[in-house]
Amino acid sequence: MTLDTGIFQQLEDTIARVVRERWVPAEDHVEETGEVPENIINEMKELGLFGLTVPEEYGGLGLNTEEEARLMFEVGKAAPAFRSVFGTTIGIGSQGLVMDGTEEQKQKYLPQLAAGDIIGSFCLTEPNAGSDAKAVQTTAILDGNEYVLNGTKRYITNAPRAGLYTVYARTNPNDKNASGVSAILVEAGTDGMTTGKTDKKMGQKGTLTSDVIFEDCRVPATQLLGHEEGMGFKTAMKVLDRGRLHLAAACVGMARRLIDDSLAYAMERKQFGKPISDFQLIQAMLADSETELYAAQTMTLDACRRRDAGENTARVAACAKYYATEMVGRVADRAVQIHGGAGYIAEYKVERFYRDVRLFRLYEGTSQIQQLIIARDMIKNAH
Repeated sequence: MTLDTGIFQQLEDTIARVVRERWVPAEDHVEETGEVPENIINEMKELGLFGLTVPEEYGGLGLNTEEEARLMFEVGKAAPAFRSVFGTTIGIGSQGLVMDGTEEQKQKYLPQLAAGDIIGSFCLTEPNAGSDAKAVQTTAILDGNEYVLNGTKRYITNAPRAGLYTVYARTNPNDKNASGVSAILVEAGTDGMTTGKTDKKMGQKGTLTSDVIFEDCRVPATQLLGHEEGMGFKTAMKVLDRGRLHLAAACVGMARRLIDDSLAYAMERKQFGKPISDFQLIQAMLADSETELYAAQTMTLDACRRRDAGENTARVAACAKYYATEMVGRVADRAVQIHGGAGYIAEYKVERFYRDVRLFRLYEGTSQIQQLIIARDMIKNAH
């Protein structure tokens, strides 16, 4: 659905204000402690951020893809940890359920996800199945009216705090192809499921990732997503298609923050008796970043509108994710350069963001995987 223009504008303005007045001032706390303050998480729930993309009939706002992207343009201006708290839930953590869940499954979980009572997590990556997502080794073997899960999932966002995990596992061990993979909903606290210690990462402090381990973990057969085996890989690809646009939009927001911080610094910092923003080589870096940001923003919005119009957007979503994530890396690099030595010092946030943005080119499909998706689709449609 699409929100009334006035209501959406009000929501957009509110989120922009919250990012500016509440999240940005809390960035140092998150960097130091590795945790988003509980009062800010409660404010996110009150704002309805956990239900942005959940359909209205299940307690959410039911935003379309373009509306979601426009909000991520604002959310992306703060440290990634803030988006991560609810971003996984409204994206890959809930969309499989929205797209392919049974009515009973939707009624059971979507209202809880939309309210932020439980956080959603997407369990696809494994020690030996990263970019090669079809190589899933985790198994879910039907035993009577239960599935028995065994295996390990790796680098799972929000695993330490999630309440519901969408787990991609091989329900047919004899089928080594994608058709042997199914999606199963597993609740936190289920016997036989544990999470590993929280990963220590290069950046993105406050975004929690860890292993999820299944050892003879039994779940009712009714937890099979959509009550149909062999559809897991298709569900995962549809979910990632939308998730890539969400990430592209977040990168646009982060690039905006980096450029604004760089411009402010350049206009304030004086060398040779004048602001460094007067020097043409500084201006060139600012102009390059602004141009690339504009291209990524335009590309992302176009892909979102196409998706909302019902087009197959696998190729353009990959284009947007590929370009926007690479773009924000270049923008971050220029931001450090404009700041000079100060850009390498932790006191200035560009040092932190330089580390943070590196992850965007890796998860939900590396840049190289996006290139393959784009090229293979081009070849397939050339005949």
